[in-house]
Amino acid sequence: MESRNPIFSRRGAAGQQTWAGPTPSVQQLNQMYATPSYAPPSERAMTIDDVVVRGFMTLGTLVVSAALAWYFDLGWGLAAPAMIVGLILGLIVSFKQSTNPALILGYALCYGIAIGVLSHMYETRFNGIVLQAVLGTMVAFGGTLAVYALKIFRPTPKFTKFVLAAGFAAVGLMLINWIASIFVTGGLGLRTDSPMGWIFSVAMILLGCFFLLLDFSQVEDGVRAGVPERYSWLMAFGLTLSLVWLYLEILRFISYFTSND
Repeated sequence: MESRNPIFSRRGAAGQQTWAGPTPSVQQLNQMYATPSYAPPSERAMTIDDVVVRGFMTLGTLVVSAALAWYFDLGWGLAAPAMIVGLILGLIVSFKQSTNPALILGYALCYGIAIGVLSHMYETRFNGIVLQAVLGTMVAFGGTLAVYALKIFRPTPKFTKFVLAAGFAAVGLMLINWIASIFVTGGLGLRTDSPMGWIFSVAMILLGCFFLLLDFSQVEDGVRAGVPERYSWLMAFGLTLSLVWLYLEILRFISYFTSND
């Protein structure tokens, strides 16, 4: 009695093994024929234009909310809660690496209100200082972009670790200084109109430029790696965060050398 293999059966005079699997139905054949040989990606890759557009949207939201807060002179009664909410949203986006547009635009809206009120206070005390700070931020951004685009300097892994460590250290020092200021006038002197305060402000401005270098590198690496388009929101958030840092530090530094009206 001839044994039969479940996969092959012996057929033909020559005893050749032939395929004897289940015969596909007409419906299965039609489905196989209609299936494309190449499935396009479910989401297109991020481009530089995507980052630019999202950056304008995020920064535009911040600028408009700041202008409205300035115009209506909202005061710290609304600005303080907005800053707290913006800080919470920023931390969520940073630690979760969220690409949710609502969270990122919400951060820009809340921080814009706080920056508008703070800028109005500085302008009232030091006439013309806000325009100087805006121009200084633009120059710092343009100069940092030129350094990166001309390949004068590119972030290395060691540099990245250094900048991140310096950022955490700076935030820690400012927190300690704030706590110390409760007990001693001026705290550690990091935010006072003194040589120590000047040096610290310059260091914070340089740190902001270093963060911009990391942002530019992250955008370029993301485009090269073909990350999904939604990550352009996260890149825009990083750029906006660095620009906010730069503006506030430049505003404070200029105030040290501007006389009151």
